[in-house]
Amino acid sequence: MQALKQYLLDREDIYSIVDGIESGLQEQLISGLSGSTRSLFSSMIQESTDKKMLLVTHQLSQAQQLYDDLIEFSDTKNVYLYPVNELLASELAVASPELLSQRIDALTRWLEQDDGILIAPIAALKRMLPPVEYWKYYQLSFQVGATLDIEKTLQSLHEMGYVRQQMTSHAGEFSMRGGILDIYPLTETNPIRIELFDDEVDSIRYYDGESQRSLEKVDQVWITPATELLLSDQDISAGAQRLEQALEESLKKQQDDVNKQELQQNVSQDIERLAGLERFQEMRKYVHYFYQQPHSLLDYLSSDGILILDEMSRIQETGIHLDEEEAEWMRDRLERNQTVRDLKLSFDWNDVWAHMKQPRVYMSVFLRHIPNTNPSNIVNISCRAMQQFHGQMHLLQNEMQRWSKGDYSVIIVAPDQQRAEKIHGVLDDYDMHSMMISEVPAFPLSAPTIVVGNVTGGFELPMHQVAVITESELFRQKRTNRKKRKRKVSNAERIKSYQELQIGDYVVHANHGIGRYVGIETLQVSGLHKDFLLLQYSGDDKLFVPIDQIDLVQKYVGSEGKDPKLYKLGGNEWKKVKRKVQSKVEDIADDLIKLYAEREASKGYAFSEDTEMQRDFEASFPYQETEDQLRCIQEIKEDMEKVQPMDRLLCGDVGYGKTEVAIRAAFKAIVDGKQVAILVPTTILAQQHYETIMERFQEYPINIGMLSRFRTKKQQNDTLKGLKNGTVDIVIGTHRLLSKDVIYNDLGLLIVDEEQRFGVKHKEKIKQLKTNVDVLTLTATPIPRTLHMSMLGVRDLSVIETPPENRFPIQTYVMEYNGPLVREAIEREISRGGQVYFLYNRVDSIERKAQEIQALVGDARVAVAHGQMNEAELENVMFSFLEGEADVLVSTTIIETGVDIPNVNTLIVYDADRMGLSQLYQLRGRVGRSNRVAYTYFTYQQDKILTEVSEQRLQALRNLPNLDLGLRLRCVTCRFVDQEIF
Repeated sequence: MQALKQYLLDREDIYSIVDGIESGLQEQLISGLSGSTRSLFSSMIQESTDKKMLLVTHQLSQAQQLYDDLIEFSDTKNVYLYPVNELLASELAVASPELLSQRIDALTRWLEQDDGILIAPIAALKRMLPPVEYWKYYQLSFQVGATLDIEKTLQSLHEMGYVRQQMTSHAGEFSMRGGILDIYPLTETNPIRIELFDDEVDSIRYYDGESQRSLEKVDQVWITPATELLLSDQDISAGAQRLEQALEESLKKQQDDVNKQELQQNVSQDIERLAGLERFQEMRKYVHYFYQQPHSLLDYLSSDGILILDEMSRIQETGIHLDEEEAEWMRDRLERNQTVRDLKLSFDWNDVWAHMKQPRVYMSVFLRHIPNTNPSNIVNISCRAMQQFHGQMHLLQNEMQRWSKGDYSVIIVAPDQQRAEKIHGVLDDYDMHSMMISEVPAFPLSAPTIVVGNVTGGFELPMHQVAVITESELFRQKRTNRKKRKRKVSNAERIKSYQELQIGDYVVHANHGIGRYVGIETLQVSGLHKDFLLLQYSGDDKLFVPIDQIDLVQKYVGSEGKDPKLYKLGGNEWKKVKRKVQSKVEDIADDLIKLYAEREASKGYAFSEDTEMQRDFEASFPYQETEDQLRCIQEIKEDMEKVQPMDRLLCGDVGYGKTEVAIRAAFKAIVDGKQVAILVPTTILAQQHYETIMERFQEYPINIGMLSRFRTKKQQNDTLKGLKNGTVDIVIGTHRLLSKDVIYNDLGLLIVDEEQRFGVKHKEKIKQLKTNVDVLTLTATPIPRTLHMSMLGVRDLSVIETPPENRFPIQTYVMEYNGPLVREAIEREISRGGQVYFLYNRVDSIERKAQEIQALVGDARVAVAHGQMNEAELENVMFSFLEGEADVLVSTTIIETGVDIPNVNTLIVYDADRMGLSQLYQLRGRVGRSNRVAYTYFTYQQDKILTEVSEQRLQALRNLPNLDLGLRLRCVTCRFVDQEIF
């Protein structure tokens, strides 16, 4: 796109903006820009001036879109996103670390560059940050051969937010054992091991945190902070003193003795913790007490840097709204005597506005006056978003003719080379001449030009005779080509890696039985330092297990609250237990193996290899497949092409793309003339699968039927006839598919979604249906026996553990329940066009809670759903919510394994401490199923002291931001069973 930018910069009106910056104009306005042109013009300004830039927008989703386009348009790759949650009060909660690591990485890299672009929402400018010199000081460098001040280094890591542990296993931790220093930066994929010879750095290498194996040796590494709250011990002490003074002032203004006592008690606890130099999550709310003058992002941008403000009116509106939310949060805390009066969580919007001293460029869709601004140069660009053609080539032909007459330069952007060739062929079929090139030449273009790239949306610049079209406008489809994470592990290795040990955990050694994990110790053996797991057994027995034999040790899984008996080393008790358990399961194992051996020996249908139609269908998938999806698809196809009937379990987390894998298998079966049945546990899920498959198969002559209560009697009879005579190719349905009157003409593939949710009788009928057809079972959390059989090789297993590249990790917060937070969270989600789940697991008072939510957010449409409703009423409520007729669904845990509603991206759980870990995981999986940032708030009642078990559950969810916990929990159970049997 470099040629396009140069062409536009040569136009007098556009270059005047660059000229204005260079001549010292403080305020300029560009109006008329929309969509991707905002990123295009921002890139042009930055590259022409060669200065550092801060691009500010009103919300995080818009910042993400600008970032995606800027990566494509910018010649420099120094483009960074600084993501901040717009709910400021949530920043004080226990949150998952993804946004934090992204901010740290972005800020560190941006400060290193002379010409980088940082994109941030307005909430980021309101954040209080350490002074710039702190950020530059707290960057550690290690180089082979350099001398190290060990005590100073350890203190620096502590001040940088790293937590010292006996063994480094999570990001943000470090450990020191003998001459080995392990550090796991938030910004790195793997931890770093620094080996010392006395005080000299002998070697530096990345290593696998699970296997402890070396990955890559390097000569030098930079360690970034693990927190944004960079503090020395002196800063914390000073903060404690300032907070104590603020408390004294607040107590003087308090008249009621009871309120005084409550305030004194609540705040004194934090003062004591700070005075003791304790670092804790909630201390962020005292940030403005720690520094003489906290800085904002504006202070990180030099005085001659460029500040671009996208839609200034919206930025002002959001800034004022954020101030109001913070003020309300403060009023709530003051009423409950939980904070001092002059506490500030963030900068006031007016202070931020007054602090903007850098040259500013405002971008606006409309040419209008922006309050409190006085631009010296105003440029109005004629720009309009590209129309949607929806595959109607005659409409494109008309536009091409118009553009040709107007001497337009037309660029068509395809996501990859394969799609570029496809578009080129389609245009040729309709006599629209085009050319394919790797880089756009000098303008004007002689013919429509197809290039490979990723742009959010197309646009037209009539005054400059330029038109840019993306594949999404041509065919309603869009692919993303972001760099994917490489994972080179087998399914077996995936299962083995799902186990983590904490000090004090009970463990099972394959040869010695149950012991307690004490930690890691470094011992010198034959002149070499090696790491060992130290296990404590009965009495004073100790066992040192070399790290390279870690596969012999598994975590013990048993009933909650019951401690197992420790075994004695060298005894026969463990062998007796293993023999006893093994004898009890031999009969079951024999029956299972016989059953599946018969199935393996039976003859099924061998599907033919992929056709050109299959490849075209898969290429029409509107998103970028993950490596795991592609691998699973290949595994399933190989099974289908064998004579033996397939019986494969596809295990993947919510929203990881299992449905698309199943759809491709179904298409393969239909192309070969076979029928496909998709069995689902609920009516609404059947409806959703039906709509998804209708959309994917719309370009192909495939007849799709559905059997559920949402279909009329006539529609069901027509579907039954079609299945019998072979005119229906694929049918989706609930247990209705298992009825005797459902007769297939030639069933070739059975797809079962969430088999564990069917009853015993239904499962027996499924077994009968399985006889000689290929079977694919989809699940996020398989029942232990099913998964265990797959691990033993009795059933084939495919695992999707990588989320789609355009998926954001779910931001998980653990915090006290309070009304202002709930209102903020709901209003924020509704303002971006989304919906909210509010989980309240008490049927007797759920209507009252719904009324409370309605009172909190007056404009919200609130619906209620719970298990005591009759089936028809419940389905109607869920279906109307799915259709967007309600904003908030107040429900019990019936949503735990519900339908996929991508528009729901905020979940609030009331009394989360009363629920189990697996249940909380399932609930969290209800959101984050689209390309928006999703938020989950696990709340507990104010001032409630959590039990140790509840606290551990919530902490586990905070520390497991990626959605692979469901498979982890099941694998843990199966591994313990496996350990006892074998």
